Amino acid sequence: MSNTHSVLITGAGSGIGRGIAETLAAQGHHLICTDLDAGAAAQTSALIRDAGGSSEAHALDVTSDDSVAAVLAGCSRPIDVLVNNAGLQHVARLEEFPIDRWDLLIQVMLTGTARLSRAVLPGMRARSFGRIINIGSIHSLVGSRYKSAYVAAKHGLIGFSKVIALETADTDITINTICPTYVLTPLVEKQIADQARSNGIPEAQVISEIMLKPMPKGVFISFEELAGITAFLMAGVARNITGQCIVVDGGWTVQ
Repeated sequence: MSNTHSVLITGAGSGIGRGIAETLAAQGHHLICTDLDAGAAAQTSALIRDAGGSSEAHALDVTSDDSVAAVLAGCSRPIDVLVNNAGLQHVARLEEFPIDRWDLLIQVMLTGTARLSRAVLPGMRARSFGRIINIGSIHSLVGSRYKSAYVAAKHGLIGFSKVIALETADTDITINTICPTYVLTPLVEKQIADQARSNGIPEAQVISEIMLKPMPKGVFISFEELAGITAFLMAGVARNITGQCIVVDGGWTVQ
């Protein structure tokens, strides 16, 4: 099996998805950048190609069977690695949580992961190689008020991964979930500014007192860390790591 792979990333238009895509492309992998926002996916792909990497972009709605089928039919090469990263957040007490919004979060982050995995598995089986890497969260392991749909979806990824690990144990396919705490994405930077305004405190205090306080290491997780773990899980040396939760939390859950 080649040391370079074709990697499809969902939600690759920004944040964690873009960060992982750029880092893996720099290592020589071919990146299939997908996002609900076609322009954002194209922008990530252009950044990769401008840096000398190999990439293509596709608009993808992970809640649609037709969209998934169209993207897989339109890819320039088979999918060796699937990174299920697409996600969104909604913060509200359950009694005030619109149920259609609740459904959407589950559709994107849990059912969407199953939909994509189901679509790529036959090809992976045919080639006797595959890696499915889910981007979970600290919220795959712990709860947080007002995030019931997000926490339920991210917890669900772990159970899903365990089952698919058993179903693919007869071949060189693995499925694992990476569970990071805060990563400094544009989304998180906006949260910092919002919290600083609403709490009347400096942004530095929001970071230290609200975001990083539960983490003994006290630093944000970087894209490079997540990409490095992804690259490791893609490698032959990780062929017996499957159905696992790779926790990147700066010590949060060991307390």
